[in-house]
Amino acid sequence: MQPPTPAAQAAVLDGAETLPAKMPKKAALASFLGSTLEYYDFFIYGTAAALVFPKIFFPGGDPVVALLGAMATFGVGYLARPLGGIVMSHFGDKIGRKQALMITLVIMGVASIGIGFLPTYGQVGYWATALLLVGRLAQGFSAGAEAAGASTLTMEHSPEGRRGFFTSFVMTGYASGMVLSTVVFIPLAALPEDQLLSWGWRVPFWLSVVVLGVAYWIRTRLEEPPVFEGAVESTKPKGIPAAEVLKTQWRDVLRVALVMLFSVMQTTFTVYALAYATGSSIGLDRTLMLTVNAVTIGLSMFTIPLAGIISDRFGRKKVLLVGALGCAATSFGYFWAISEHNVPLIFVFGFLNMSVFYSCWNGVWTVFFPEMFPAAVRYSGMAIGSQVGLILTGFAPVIATMLAQPGPGGWIPVASFTVVCLTVSAIAIATAQETHKTPLEELGLPGKRRVSA
Repeated sequence: MQPPTPAAQAAVLDGAETLPAKMPKKAALASFLGSTLEYYDFFIYGTAAALVFPKIFFPGGDPVVALLGAMATFGVGYLARPLGGIVMSHFGDKIGRKQALMITLVIMGVASIGIGFLPTYGQVGYWATALLLVGRLAQGFSAGAEAAGASTLTMEHSPEGRRGFFTSFVMTGYASGMVLSTVVFIPLAALPEDQLLSWGWRVPFWLSVVVLGVAYWIRTRLEEPPVFEGAVESTKPKGIPAAEVLKTQWRDVLRVALVMLFSVMQTTFTVYALAYATGSSIGLDRTLMLTVNAVTIGLSMFTIPLAGIISDRFGRKKVLLVGALGCAATSFGYFWAISEHNVPLIFVFGFLNMSVFYSCWNGVWTVFFPEMFPAAVRYSGMAIGSQVGLILTGFAPVIATMLAQPGPGGWIPVASFTVVCLTVSAIAIATAQETHKTPLEELGLPGKRRVSA
């Protein structure tokens, strides 16, 4: 990929008046709704996989085997994410961010609603299991493209000096989806088991159509970002954007994958810690721990945008590094409080870990990653790096389970594993260039980025 020639730059300037205007508020709202749908589906699938799917999509006999099967379908979604990121980012860099995001939104919505209509194992045997797997693969494929595309679109629509704030709404939808799924599932989980297993579990999946409809309507009224409509034409790679970015910026793609290890904190907190706390060795109430998750993640709807604002003023790297240090320290406190059955401290450390320090991550990575790449390959660079990095995140609860030891201090290897991942992420963050003051048109261009090994 060659830098734009003076003639091409002049053509861009001459046509600036015909380019569409930036729509930061509408882009942020569209990204928020798309992310809400993604994480709503993520959380309801996880809940159903734990409470319902082992009983209706797998043969009876051994409940442990059925549970493992249901959890395996959950993990498969993470394996499909890199493929979705590669495929849809190609179209996002070639034909436009908006068009690619419209496709991913429809795939996610149709897959989730479709799961709610699936027959059970008792009706069609293993065909039910296979169809469930297909639905989960479609969810993962869509999710692999959604975050990178929404982040790129919103960042490119944002005004200078406020890119962090507007782009933070991508992950504010993560918190919104978690709260929404909890509100929907709690009353249904209280149904008699026969009603829950026959029709109750289907309702949350059917309700995806509401968020899908609103998000689709908002996105149809978005224009492509001006930087894509204008500057991209002079720098667009002739070949495949994914191949181009791996050729010219492989270090940045690798850096994104390593930085993404920060998100191991989230699955360890919401999945493994929940199982550890409510297991036979600790025995805390399940409703209590679900409440901890819902409250701490729900509060991050307010702290995530705040982190974005702070990063606009003081820089992306400082906020991310503070978040990594804080998450490392409070992860030990959180597991210790669980092992001591100290409910007030569970809430305190949970709040500090997830609502405060992890929000430093969620409020910044969605702008930090796309700022590493030029417009022509921005979607591809972020999608490939982030989704490859997320593979370990998806399997972090399994690794944590293998590392855990019996006894009061059995959680220490798990917390140490989380700290190792955060340390690797922090080192990768430190090697990156600070971009919060770099003009949008100069992001990722040769001579404007410092390559760090």
